[in-house]
Amino acid sequence: MKAGKFAVALALLAGAPSLPILARADAWPDKPIRIIVPFQAGAATDLITRQVGQALGAEYGQGVVIENKPGAAASIGSTVAAKSPADGYTLLMSGPASMVTNRFLYKQLPYDPASFEKVSVVAVTPNILVANPNLPFKTLPDMIAYAKAHPGKLTYASYGTGTTSHMSGELLKTMAGIDIVHVPYKGAAEAIPAVISGQVSMYFDTIMTSLPYIKDGKLNALAISTAKRSEIAPDVPTVAEQGYPGYDVEPWYGIVAPGGTPQPVIDKLSASIARILKDPAFRAKLMVTGAEPSADASQAAFKSMVDAEIPRTEKLVKQAGVTMQ
Repeated sequence: MKAGKFAVALALLAGAPSLPILARADAWPDKPIRIIVPFQAGAATDLITRQVGQALGAEYGQGVVIENKPGAAASIGSTVAAKSPADGYTLLMSGPASMVTNRFLYKQLPYDPASFEKVSVVAVTPNILVANPNLPFKTLPDMIAYAKAHPGKLTYASYGTGTTSHMSGELLKTMAGIDIVHVPYKGAAEAIPAVISGQVSMYFDTIMTSLPYIKDGKLNALAISTAKRSEIAPDVPTVAEQGYPGYDVEPWYGIVAPGGTPQPVIDKLSASIARILKDPAFRAKLMVTGAEPSADASQAAFKSMVDAEIPRTEKLVKQAGVTMQ
């Protein structure tokens, strides 16, 4: 064999191991995709994921199965996703708990948040502080005054220890200097009835699941957690504008894949989500749920956002003194 042909043959052999992966990535997806939701069915994360799953199914002509695995501040579902094959057929709808907060809550976390391949941030949505309407306050300042006069008497529910719901309450406790007791639940399906019945005083919920009960008068809205008011509840003031500037907690929802998922698959999926988020029909469906489509669905923006949240969340968790086994 001549030297030139031998060099070409060696080059082809050297590249051969990568060919099957590239071929699989090019053909992906050729079977149904599973998206794990680490919260209950009917929760905000679930509702958003089902919208995304439906859109991706139409995009690829494949079924998209939504699998709910709630519990332990999203760590149960996150662990299942992290240990799944890195082939692009198992994804996780992640959020601040699974990607950021849990690393500071658990001494031995059963998965590594940093191991996931970040694909796209799909949406953001505010938390809303709602209260039992029979309590002797109707506004956030009045609630804080009541809490200071009755330390330890008021309770607030969350959709899990370490979630943005919980962190919203802890940040308010710190900034307002009040003693209110945290009561974690698995999700809105449990927490909302508890507030309505008076088992707990308040609940930091995602706006989409509480809004119908607010409209029916079963819950009283006290404040929005984000820096600006929500477009779908413009009459509800933010925590910041009611005397606590700098208060800003914004839950987000982002698709991640197990570490080692081929980059061509990640790129293809990220591009698809970016296209979906620009579709007016999809955006309208998402807005109805109270979520706002992400302004930047790129992988780079996702990574930057998580990196920025890590030090802030670590400080808040330490201030709150929250730990898990």
